[in-house]
Amino acid sequence: MERQPDGYPARLEIDYPESRDRFSTLLRIPFAIPIVILSYLMPVAPLLAISLAVEGLIDDSATGWLAAAFFLPLVLMILVRNKYPRWWFDFLLNLSRFQYRVSAYISLLTDQYPSTDEEQSVHLDLDYPDAAQLNQYLPIIKWLLLIPHYIVLVILGILAFLATIAAWFSILITGKHPRPLFDFAVGVGRYWLRVEAYGFLLITDRYPPFRLGA
Repeated sequence: MERQPDGYPARLEIDYPESRDRFSTLLRIPFAIPIVILSYLMPVAPLLAISLAVEGLIDDSATGWLAAAFFLPLVLMILVRNKYPRWWFDFLLNLSRFQYRVSAYISLLTDQYPSTDEEQSVHLDLDYPDAAQLNQYLPIIKWLLLIPHYIVLVILGILAFLATIAAWFSILITGKHPRPLFDFAVGVGRYWLRVEAYGFLLITDRYPPFRLGA
């Protein structure tokens, strides 16, 4: 996706499928189990490498808990070195794309089995940040500033779950995913991506907007 001049630096679009696979929809949960397991296992090996990469900044005794989360090493890199390494960004971008493909499959937004590397019908893009333009100290409190969004996301998550159940029945009966339900689910995913981009991926200091649309 091309970067829009006034757009948020985290974007998500999913192609609307005109026809749906009833059999795949009926057995979506058991079909998704292998790829869900893979999506949780994929970050493990890179995290070990990340812990080694930051040894020059912290004591060896701290690498254990540091490798347990993605955003903590990134906070340190921005806070201490005022850098956002391109290799780290590329890894998080591709991991996010894969995880959102898995999420779209589970949420019945696509019948395409998630690929580990191909874009498919889920189009996610993040803008690489200029670390010099990021506030070095803001990452320490971004998670706290997002409390209003957490409340909204809890409500949206419940509604999205109900929308997915309604879509499941609709696909089984009519072979169609109601467009309003589809657009709402995509909007919730887009909302969550923006929150991630601000508070955890740390690619921007622009506070996420309270909207589902692009």
